[in-house]
Amino acid sequence: MKQTLEPIRLEERIHSLDVLRGFSLLGILLINMISFHSPFSYYNPYEWWQYDDATVYMWLDIFVQASFYPIFAMMFGYGMVIMQDRLNEKGFSFYKISVRRLIVLLVFGIIHAFLIWYGDILITYATMGLILLLFLRLSGPLLMGLGAILYLLPQLFFGGLIMLATLFDSESLADYIDIVGLQQSSEIYANGSFWEITMQRIADWSLNNGPGEFFLYLFMILPLMMIGAGAAKLRWLQKANSQRKKWIIILSICFPIAVAVKLLPFLIMPSISIQYIQDMIGGPLLGIAYIAIIVLLMSYGPVVKVLKPLASAGRMSITIYLTQSIIGTLIFYNYGLGLYGQVSMAKGTLLAIAIYVIQVIIAEIWLSKFKYGPVEKFWRFLTYGRQKNERSGDHEIHNI
Repeated sequence: MKQTLEPIRLEERIHSLDVLRGFSLLGILLINMISFHSPFSYYNPYEWWQYDDATVYMWLDIFVQASFYPIFAMMFGYGMVIMQDRLNEKGFSFYKISVRRLIVLLVFGIIHAFLIWYGDILITYATMGLILLLFLRLSGPLLMGLGAILYLLPQLFFGGLIMLATLFDSESLADYIDIVGLQQSSEIYANGSFWEITMQRIADWSLNNGPGEFFLYLFMILPLMMIGAGAAKLRWLQKANSQRKKWIIILSICFPIAVAVKLLPFLIMPSISIQYIQDMIGGPLLGIAYIAIIVLLMSYGPVVKVLKPLASAGRMSITIYLTQSIIGTLIFYNYGLGLYGQVSMAKGTLLAIAIYVIQVIIAEIWLSKFKYGPVEKFWRFLTYGRQKNERSGDHEIHNI
């Protein structure tokens, strides 16, 4: 009898995985919002923002910056293993389907990066996901260990090189401000036509996504996905309730070290080397601490119900991520409300929180009526080439 790819039942979902995806979207929006309303790529944030805005940026820099995309990356890897197990159990070709899914995700990312917002992560996740497929036959411990080594050794090496360079040339972050790029970016996003803004988007995307950056992603994003995939093979989230001691130890180690490292730019002169160590070492450690907090909270039954709205956001993560960019750019770019450069850090942060809360509410309502988010439904159609009834009921797990 031929197997069919039926949606996974709601009670079979890993709710902590959905919650972690949804939670990561809040942190990602808080940081992306800065780039929506100001030329973040071109200035030194430690000197750009003043007074209350500087205080707001400090809290974001310590507790949000570089700590939420690692959660997203690890959950991406975790989701791929779940999908691998399910497709293999049904007798389908996991690699064939996954390649199609990731290619579609890559197309979504290209459209997003060049027509909506230059700070896209979908292109990176799709390309790193395709490479991750080569490692998924490894065991869980080997995946986690290899991922940790591929991440830590290069980061320590690059961090050491940058620190040595700083010793011989003690320039601050202020010396790296691109005045011309800053003025051009501000002028075009604030006053340019859609075509001019599109050309600026492409230029800004290219600034942060050249061959050198792709090489760095192999040691920044891919290892985090491998760690998540390894944890999935070991069923860390599924077994969390019986392994609370392990998660308490992870939290006790990662959180204090992460906060200490994230505080470095505010305790000593914020140089390029210090910022690199803050983001590349402190960021992922704090992300792991946040994962531990969520997992421990969800070991208590009542908390699962409280965090259910975050799970709904996690199930619609691609839809929410893309609509965040659409909303943000329509508020600030000239072809929208044209508020670029006119919003303070504090107001931008409050706006991000408000947008996220509204998105969570809409996700709850949407998923009470439909199986998938709209983009997730379209993604599924492009992957499988067939449509299914999308009225409420069971739903397929999303590999985001």
